[in-house]
Amino acid sequence: MADISAFPITRKWPAQHPDRIQLYSLPTPNGVKASIALEELGLPYEPHLVSFETNDQTSPEFLSLNPNNKIPAILDPDGPGGKPLALFESGAILIYLADKTGQLVPQDAAARYQTLQWVMWQMGGLGPMFGQLGFFHKFAGRDYEDKRPRDRYVAESKRLLGVLDQRLAGRQWVMGDTYTIADIAILPWVRNLVGFYGAGELVEFDQFKEVQRVLDAFVARPAVAKGLNIPARG
Repeated sequence: MADISAFPITRKWPAQHPDRIQLYSLPTPNGVKASIALEELGLPYEPHLVSFETNDQTSPEFLSLNPNNKIPAILDPDGPGGKPLALFESGAILIYLADKTGQLVPQDAAARYQTLQWVMWQMGGLGPMFGQLGFFHKFAGRDYEDKRPRDRYVAESKRLLGVLDQRLAGRQWVMGDTYTIADIAILPWVRNLVGFYGAGELVEFDQFKEVQRVLDAFVARPAVAKGLNIPARG
């Protein structure tokens, strides 16, 4: 097993189990993608809380692993060729973990690319739009007198939910009967929109019955229930 002590991030977050995947994260919609995937796959890992309250994400140690100062990030001591691999961006981490284990992504080439297109759809559309809506509805943006920015994100969020609802009609999961990284990428953001952001009524979430059905099935999974709270907040 490769030595990870040369990575500066291990000085701020010492590894108690250096043979395991090191996860640096926070239980946000992006952060829990990694913890849920790790739980679903049964991979040994060690979580480390990156506290935004103390600006851990801008520390030199964290920036040495992710210069974009966003969570999650991982350090796998057993990466390709047996060498350590540091990786950031939640979508990249999902793809890497799926490829590492041969699980949560179809082996058929066409189905694999179709799965990845839905992961990219979340990363490029659903996540950014829901995040902006959350800002304008729950946080500082709600004080803006001009409601046009908020309404723009409301309309786009509803459109995206409609796309997802149509996709899920007649399917158990995004890719059909098979649960994949596409579900792990998308559904934490849907949960956050109607839960933490409290925007369910704003986007008329009740009309998206297929999304509701699949979200309920998602949060009922034991690995999801556990991963949603990892790393535990202090």
